[in-house]
Amino acid sequence: MIQFLNVSKTYDTNLALRDINLSIEKGDMVFLTGPSGAGKTTLLKLIYAAELPDSGKIYVGEWNTGGLDSDSIPLLRRNIGIVFQDFRLLLNRNVFDNVALALRVRKVPENEVKARVMDSLKIVNLRHKTDSFQGTLSGGEQQRVVISRAIVAEPAILLADEPTGNLDRDTAAGIMKIFRYINAKGTTILIATHNRELFSNTGKRVIRLMAGSITGEAKG
Repeated sequence: MIQFLNVSKTYDTNLALRDINLSIEKGDMVFLTGPSGAGKTTLLKLIYAAELPDSGKIYVGEWNTGGLDSDSIPLLRRNIGIVFQDFRLLLNRNVFDNVALALRVRKVPENEVKARVMDSLKIVNLRHKTDSFQGTLSGGEQQRVVISRAIVAEPAILLADEPTGNLDRDTAAGIMKIFRYINAKGTTILIATHNRELFSNTGKRVIRLMAGSITGEAKG
């Protein structure tokens, strides 16, 4: 599903990733951990082609990301849902429209949009908040909207960058419950986090990054 072969990435003179070899199978849930600056976010950006590698190859499904032109990148991203730590919700749109945006940009018929948005909001237990705006939502509710938006198009891969970084312990546990449910339905999930509680006793792969290199792998 996702494969890195000797991948390195440098920003100016700063080496962000060094000689990364990584394989993630379809249906896996994998945690990527390490301190700030370890390269976690860069690795995620390379998967959805927000950045391109300086050397090495990256395969995401049938795609070789290094060989993509500007027209092909949106096609790749249709297979990937992304959960950002800073939410990136549209302030002038309500919950329904924020989630629906992921379908409307794909020109999905409006009657189908409504059904799929409501199904997606049901998964994160927010169907009762369709008309609410960001300013009226708690941090946990905002993150659940982001997850709903990320999964509404039923992507094969879900990437999450510090998805519980701004949330309290109980709310974070609720977010992880949602991720486990999504993964159980077959979605491949990669979560970047420095929070050990998220992967402790999960039995899932935990890949450790330090200064741009993979330094170890274990089970949570």
